[in-house]
Amino acid sequence: MLGHPIDHSLSPVLHRAAYSALGLDWSYDRIDVTGDGLPALLDSLDESWVGLSLTRPLKHDVLALLDEIDPVAHATGAVNTVLLGDGLRRGTNTDVHGLVVSLAEHGAGHGDAVVLGSGATARSAVAALASRGSTRVTAYVRRPAAALDLARTAETVGVTLEIRPWSQSPDGLWADVVVSTVPRGVADELAEQVPGAPGTLLDVVYDPWPTTLAAAWSAAGGGVASGLDLLLHQAVRQVRLMTGLDAPVEILRAALLEAAAAR
Repeated sequence: MLGHPIDHSLSPVLHRAAYSALGLDWSYDRIDVTGDGLPALLDSLDESWVGLSLTRPLKHDVLALLDEIDPVAHATGAVNTVLLGDGLRRGTNTDVHGLVVSLAEHGAGHGDAVVLGSGATARSAVAALASRGSTRVTAYVRRPAAALDLARTAETVGVTLEIRPWSQSPDGLWADVVVSTVPRGVADELAEQVPGAPGTLLDVVYDPWPTTLAAAWSAAGGGVASGLDLLLHQAVRQVRLMTGLDAPVEILRAALLEAAAAR
């Protein structure tokens, strides 16, 4: 697992639980590295390495260092998984898969869709919503400049995107599906404006959990998925890509929830 900072990551819990359940004598560790140090680190890897997971701030930095980028990573402009083999570095984005599965698991409908935020995870959310059949997505953003990349993702995946300022974000809470990709605390102000019969919320924050918004959403009877759901399902996909085997989801979920509760 590469990133900076990295000590907080729960990804090792998931991958180690998967390897144990699958009977693989593999290792998975955290490596703290910034974008400046990434080229040298990649060059230092030998043939024993089969893959890498990446988190902030490397999901974009790694793009120029890869030999191949799949359509999902191209559309989102973000790579969280690098597959190594045959002398090549191949990039993909399993966050999109994780978002799709998490929304389905919590009963998300296929109507109006809203994304809160405009960063890398927001781009993955737009791609995920497109893969679920959404043709129109409304994004409420705090940084208009970042919305340019979001718009490019939407165009690539065939979604009509409407960009609105963050000040109008309460209007988006009426959508059938709401994906909040903003950092912890940012969406707290929306909790008092959750509608009486909300749809499904996926809040990518998982520390602390529930977030203020997620708690209000659940209290109003809406379906709620967390960043832990996303983390789980994107890791299951990573394990599949790296090992060729399907990890037992419930074993990984139990390990993840235990680790999260111990924090």
